[in-house]
Amino acid sequence: MDILLTALANVVTPTALLTLVLGTLAGILIGALPGLSSTMGVALCIPITFNMPPDLALILLGAVYVSSVYGGSVTAILLRTPGTDASIATALDGYPMAAAGRGGEAIGMATLASLFGGLVSVIVLLAIAPPLSKVALAFGPQEYTWLAIFGLVTIVGVVSERPVKGVLSAALGLILATVGLDAFTGEQRFTFGQGELFDGVPLLPVLIGLFSVSQAFNLCIPRDGGVLSGEAQRMQGRSLPYWADLKRCLRTLCRSSVIGSVVGILPGAGTSIAAFISYNEARRHSSHPETFGKGEIEGVAASEAANNAVTGGTLIPTLTLGIPGNAVTAVFVGGLTIHGMIPGPSLFTQHAESTYTLIVSLLFANLMFAVLGLWLCRYMVKVTRVPGAVLGPMILLFSLVGTYALRNEMFDVWLTMACGLMGYFMERWRYPAAPLVIALILGPILEVNFRRAMQISQWDLTTFFTRPLSLALCLLVVLALVIPLWRRWRQRQCAVA
Repeated sequence: MDILLTALANVVTPTALLTLVLGTLAGILIGALPGLSSTMGVALCIPITFNMPPDLALILLGAVYVSSVYGGSVTAILLRTPGTDASIATALDGYPMAAAGRGGEAIGMATLASLFGGLVSVIVLLAIAPPLSKVALAFGPQEYTWLAIFGLVTIVGVVSERPVKGVLSAALGLILATVGLDAFTGEQRFTFGQGELFDGVPLLPVLIGLFSVSQAFNLCIPRDGGVLSGEAQRMQGRSLPYWADLKRCLRTLCRSSVIGSVVGILPGAGTSIAAFISYNEARRHSSHPETFGKGEIEGVAASEAANNAVTGGTLIPTLTLGIPGNAVTAVFVGGLTIHGMIPGPSLFTQHAESTYTLIVSLLFANLMFAVLGLWLCRYMVKVTRVPGAVLGPMILLFSLVGTYALRNEMFDVWLTMACGLMGYFMERWRYPAAPLVIALILGPILEVNFRRAMQISQWDLTTFFTRPLSLALCLLVVLALVIPLWRRWRQRQCAVA
C-alpha cells in the first residue's frame, strides 16, 4: 500500500497529469487515423521519452497505448473504417447505428464499454502481476528457456493466418538476434566490422522502422482523397446510451472484460481476436441474435469492452517475465530498456515505484480517454481527412529525428530506413512483422539461458524435464503446438464433411 500511495502521488502531480492528457490526446488521434496502429504510436513516442524521467516516460507510453485502442472506435462507428484492427468488430453494429441516426449513442456506449474493460484490465494487472513476479523469482535458466520457446510458438501460431509466413518472420528475427559479440566467448558474430553492431542489432531503430516508417511509406502512396474516402455519418442523437440499454449490456460488459483480460495474458492473442471472441459470445448468449450486425448496441459493448481489457492483460507477462505478448508490448520493452529497467521480477523490487506508477497511470488514462473521447469525438472525422501525402512525411521526419536522438548515430537512421522498407514489403506480401520483433527480443533470452542451463548440467538435456516448473512449461509448449494443429485438422474434416 505504501508503494501504491507513492505511485498515486507521482501520477497526480501537475507534470504527470499534463503528460497524461497529452499522451491520451495523441493516442486517440493515432487510433482514429486508419493506417496508424497502437504499435506505431508507442514506437513513435519512445524517442520523445529518452530524456524524460522514467515515471513520466512510462505514463506517456501507457496513455498512448490504452487511448489508441479506444480511438479506433470513433471512425469505425462514423465511417465504417476502423482506425485500428481492434475496432473491426465494432464497425459491424456501430456503423448501422450511426446510419440510423444513433451515432452519438453508439459512441457513448463504445466509450463506456472501453472504460469498463480498461478498468477491469488494470485491476487484473494489479492483482496478478505482483504475485506472478514472486513466482518468477524461482525461475532458473531451464524455465526461461521454455518461456522463450513458448512465446515464439504462440506468437507464430496466433498472429499469422499463414503459419509458414509467421515461422519465416520469426526465423529472420532469430537470425538477427545472433548478431553481436558472443555472450560467453566474446567472439564477433555477423558484425562485418561495424562497431555499432557489437552489442547486437539495436532494438529501437528496428521497432521504429518496422512499425512507424513502414506506415509512413504506406501513407505516402497516392490514394483517392485523403486517408479516408468513405461516407461519414453525422453524430446524431443522444451522447450516452439509455439506462435500460446499460442494464441490458451489463452482463455482456462483464463477460467481455474477462475474455479480453484472459486473451491479453496469452502471448500472441491480440485485441482483434478478443473483440471477435467476445462479439460471438454476446451474439450466442443474446435472446435476439438476429439483430447483431444490424445496429445492435450490445455488439458495440462486447467488442469495445474486450479490446480495451486486453491492454492490461498484455502487460502481465511483459512486466513479470520479460516475455512480450504482442508487438505493442515488444515496443514497451524497448521503452523500459532505454531507462535501465529490465523487464522481469526486478521491476517489482528494484524499480517498484516506477512500475506501480505505470499501473496507476493506466487507471487514470482510462478515465481520461473517456472524458476526452466524449468531448472530441464529433471532431475526429475531420482529422481523418488529413491527406496521406501530408501525414506520411511528418511521421517519417519524426521517426528519423527521434531515432538519431537515441544515440546520435547515423547508422541507426539508415537501419531504421532499411527496416521501414522491409516492413513495407512484409505488409504488402502479408508477412507479419510481430513474430520478427518478438524473436529479436526473445532470441538472446533463449540462447543465453539454454547455454547457461547446459553448462550447469554439464550438457545433460534431461535438465529441461526434471524440474517441476520447467516440465510444466514444457507441457504448455506442447499444448501450444498441438492445439492449433488439432483445430486445423477439425476444420479440414468439417470442410470435407
